[in-house]
Amino acid sequence: MRAAYLSATLVFLLFTVLLTSPALADEWSGADDKAEEAITEINPNYEPWFSPLWEPPSGEIESLLFSLQAAIGAGIIGYFLGYNRGKAHARD
Repeated sequence: MRAAYLSATLVFLLFTVLLTSPALADEWSGADDKAEEAITEINPNYEPWFSPLWEPPSGEIESLLFSLQAAIGAGIIGYFLGYNRGKAHARD
């Protein structure tokens, strides 16, 4: 049983690496940048309706804020999943 679990895990990890490795060679850009490029290509006279209140000083800080936001969201989701599971076990 343990050997089957280990081999399935290794196959999954190999599949994941092979699936994600082509993305490492791509240029990183956000959806907002790609949307702006597509819109200005369609309509060169396009004026944005609004601008951000604050822009991070660098891409690294923007990535940090994005990952911090994702971590906080994952923590909240994990807390409530654990809380509900604990409540279910307490009822039994």
